[in-house]
Amino acid sequence: MKDIDAQTQLELEAAAFRRLLEHLRERTDVQNIDLMNLAGFCRNCLSNWLKEAADARSVPLTKDDSRTHVYGMPYEEWKERHQREATTSQLRDFQETKPSH
Repeated sequence: MKDIDAQTQLELEAAAFRRLLEHLRERTDVQNIDLMNLAGFCRNCLSNWLKEAADARSVPLTKDDSRTHVYGMPYEEWKERHQREATTSQLRDFQETKPSH
């Protein structure tokens, strides 16, 4: 990407982020704890990063609004519809990998 101008790079990265959000919205079977255990981040992390970016630019964005954007619906609704109770194995793995998050 060294020959791509800054605006085009920004647009490509934004498109990739939008596609990531779309993918995560489609893959409701993938739980946040699975993402945390395998990748060290989850949907909540993405929403926090989005809010941090807004804060850095003095763009008003609430935590609830950033979560709604990432989840595609209010967070509490997503949890009711899609979040399952974490298994003992998932919780153990999370505790083992937690320092790297």
